[in-house]
Amino acid sequence: MTDWSANQYLKFKNERTQPAIDLVNRICVESPKKIIDIGCGPGNSTEVLGRRFKGAYIAGVDNSEHMIAEAKKNYPHFDFSLCDVGGDLLGLDKDFDIVFSNACIQWVPNHRLLLKNLLGLLGNGGVLAIQIPFNFNEPIQQIIDEIRTSEKWTGYFPWKRPYHTLNPSEYYDIFSEIATDFEVWEVTYYHVLKSHEDILEWYRGTGMRPYLSALSEEMKPLFEQDVLNGVIHSYPQQKNGDVLFRFPRLFLMAHPI
Repeated sequence: MTDWSANQYLKFKNERTQPAIDLVNRICVESPKKIIDIGCGPGNSTEVLGRRFKGAYIAGVDNSEHMIAEAKKNYPHFDFSLCDVGGDLLGLDKDFDIVFSNACIQWVPNHRLLLKNLLGLLGNGGVLAIQIPFNFNEPIQQIIDEIRTSEKWTGYFPWKRPYHTLNPSEYYDIFSEIATDFEVWEVTYYHVLKSHEDILEWYRGTGMRPYLSALSEEMKPLFEQDVLNGVIHSYPQQKNGDVLFRFPRLFLMAHPI
């Protein structure tokens, strides 16, 4: 898969950052000294942490060189570095007051092990706070899945994109064994976009990446046009021409035992 594009991702910076703001505002830790942002991307969520917890040491990690470069350029006062959170976390400290992750771990397999490892980065009294897109049943995801498996396109995608996100009940059961004072909740955002093309533009930076990276430059616009046709059919325009892009997100918060 090609590296992430920070420019593409940040085309909807405000909408992508709002869940991070909402999650940060739920964190009740008095004067945290050390915070880590897991899957920090271009640093927009790290900036939210910095505004909320002034004076704390804040680190951000991501497995994308382009994202880390963008984060270092825009927010040089934070400590950014490359790290694959789905791999070895032994190089990270184990005394963070807050382990935070906004829209990242849906790309990482084995959430039972991952959550255990992330909790292991916390010191006494620390908190793990996570937000995950939870839009499997939304039209945009169903459109892409239907197109991917259609006779026209199935030969281009012999693999099936793995979905690592679990359901709320499964997360609850995991936390009941490895954490204390844990919460699981869901929020649905209605992002106001100006056109159907904006939905396509949004997904170019995230959910469509595995498919676009598997296609030639010649085939990419054809695939995108099929997705756009489905979007036009499934998302009605408002009276003023805007389009409401419904986007459920799952939130997880827990303290280590």
